[in-house]
Amino acid sequence: MEKEIVQKAAYLFLQFGYKSVTMDDLAEQMRISKKTIYTFFDDKTSLIRASVWYIFDEVKTKIISVQESMDNPIEALYEIKKIAVDVLGNKDKSPQYQLQKYYPSIYNEIRKKELSALGDSFEMSLKKGMKSGLFRPSLDTHFITLIYFNGFRGLRDIELFPPEEYDIDQIIGKFIAVSYTHLRAHETPEHLGCR
Repeated sequence: MEKEIVQKAAYLFLQFGYKSVTMDDLAEQMRISKKTIYTFFDDKTSLIRASVWYIFDEVKTKIISVQESMDNPIEALYEIKKIAVDVLGNKDKSPQYQLQKYYPSIYNEIRKKELSALGDSFEMSLKKGMKSGLFRPSLDTHFITLIYFNGFRGLRDIELFPPEEYDIDQIIGKFIAVSYTHLRAHETPEHLGCR
């Protein structure tokens, strides 16, 4: 029952937002009593934390699967973009932004975990690109991985990119395009404006 509650809550939070969904809404949707929910979770915040980690694990599994199964890292990244947009791209309710604004400690927990959970897989993808000739052979893959994750975190910063002004799908697409333009084998520092 606990897992079912987490799964349903995760679905509702992503659809309507973390702030918008109440425990009453969840109980009604599941046709259970609120008391049953409180048997497993002390409060809404603990349920949100469990739901966020459930979503994180689901997304992590999908991303690692894409990175390990696709030989072309550029195509893999565009597949990963689709996964990210599916999770982050609810423009009307902006669950990601609600999480950052109303539950910052949970948001920060996830941010800290992202690199350790996905960094090795991303670095492996970069090395595939170098080996296949898509990327310059002299890349510092560890440094690029850190820069990439830092950049991706920045896209979700509501002060930098307020949801009422920026479409998450578009800014993720632009970020990926810029990131991989700078990695391509045929680019030189002069092409990139670096001297």
